[in-house]
Amino acid sequence: MFLSGLKMSISCLLLSSCSSIQLYKNDTLKSVAKVLCNMSTVSKVESIQTENLTSLKRPAEETDLNDTDAKKPCPEVERIRKRKVAVVLSYSGQGYLGLQRNPNRKTIEGDLLDALRKCDLINEETYNQPQLIQFQRAARTDKGVSALRQVLSMKLPMNVSVEDINKHLPEQIRVIAIRRVTKGFNSKSSCDARTYSYMLPTFAFASHDIEIDYNYRVTQSIIDRIRRIIMLYQGSHNFHNFTSRKRPTDPSARRFMISLTCSDPFVIDGMEFATIYVKGQSFMLHQIRKMVGLTIAISRGLTAEEVINKAYDYPKLDIPIAPSSGLLLEEVHYQRYNQRYGTDGLHEPLEWKDFENIIEEFRNKFVLPAVVEAEKKENSMKLWLETLALHTFDVRMNDSDDELSDDEDTPLMDGLIALNRAAEIVEERYNQNTTINNLDTLAKAATQALNGDNKDNNQVNVTKNNEDKLTAKDNNVNKITNNEGGSR
Repeated sequence: MFLSGLKMSISCLLLSSCSSIQLYKNDTLKSVAKVLCNMSTVSKVESIQTENLTSLKRPAEETDLNDTDAKKPCPEVERIRKRKVAVVLSYSGQGYLGLQRNPNRKTIEGDLLDALRKCDLINEETYNQPQLIQFQRAARTDKGVSALRQVLSMKLPMNVSVEDINKHLPEQIRVIAIRRVTKGFNSKSSCDARTYSYMLPTFAFASHDIEIDYNYRVTQSIIDRIRRIIMLYQGSHNFHNFTSRKRPTDPSARRFMISLTCSDPFVIDGMEFATIYVKGQSFMLHQIRKMVGLTIAISRGLTAEEVINKAYDYPKLDIPIAPSSGLLLEEVHYQRYNQRYGTDGLHEPLEWKDFENIIEEFRNKFVLPAVVEAEKKENSMKLWLETLALHTFDVRMNDSDDELSDDEDTPLMDGLIALNRAAEIVEERYNQNTTINNLDTLAKAATQALNGDNKDNNQVNVTKNNEDKLTAKDNNVNKITNNEGGSR
């Protein structure tokens, strides 16, 4: 009795699961049913029709074997092997709005990506999204700033050619070399230090009471003093006063300057120049140009050397920003990377001694002429020096730094407002028939007026219309200008 019940249970279990049995052949299903029926005495099992079992099978799909559309082979897509590389770039920033690509703006990266696309090294998707090839720059340069050894990292095909890329680039942008790097290499985060230089005419170092002259020649004692002044920047300091939108409590404002030096003077097209070199771990926006601007102000006798140390403290100081035309990214350093991977037999060190002749040729052809032209034709340094005396180099009366934009001319806003106010003072103080020829005359006249040289006119009577136009910022700048006149 127990055996009969067991047989019956097995039969029912198999029957209930037959819907999932779809891979058996017809004869196999029939044999199984026959055996089960012979083993069982239950009439329900004996009445099972084998046709019902076979009907539970999934019907085979009718496919025309001659139909070529039934199975289409996957298209063979040629996979282009890519590897991580470091691209060394030299460029003149004249006429460009900086390195980083910006929509509808003329930038260095924009022209480079165009060239890579024309060489079929990147496709349209990568052109629109450079992060797909891990595109990264070592240092961002602003409007008008040039570079000799800028380094970009990205993934490119193995058959990349420097000559092919340069064919599609303007002459003022050149790919110098391409080196294979490790998969984890990042041109920005793998960088140890960066070296910048600032080239300027030596008359910028002359005393403020000496008339600006393109035939000026600096003395060795002045060069020695400049070298002593810039050494005050060396080491780790809080450089919040040498950038914009940076609070003194922000840890990122602390930067380490490794070395600073000033070259001997040299003459180009009859004008004497000198170059200040600054090597640091990293830099902030406008930092070097403000460091140079304050150095020039000290050399010209407009403020004291102690202002540099004062600038490292918390108060926000009024520090001028030098013109951009003389700034140049000289080199990006990878000492740690070279020590670890430069001699492993697979990767070359990221050094460019083999290309020095090419780099110096680019400097002499594009970079130096651009600086000289900016001074001779645009008077960039001369015009900037004529507004330098309007800065106080002291605590700002109106700390509106957070409201400033990143535009490079914004730091001169206070100086221009003060200059406009000085013009109003001169108009009131001097005869209306007196002609003010240039900014230099205006600045001198305003300084004389504010110093009280004309004692008979100690009070300036501003007309009612001008009083209505003065804003709160004008009043603050007026206070700054009067304080400056008193200190001088």
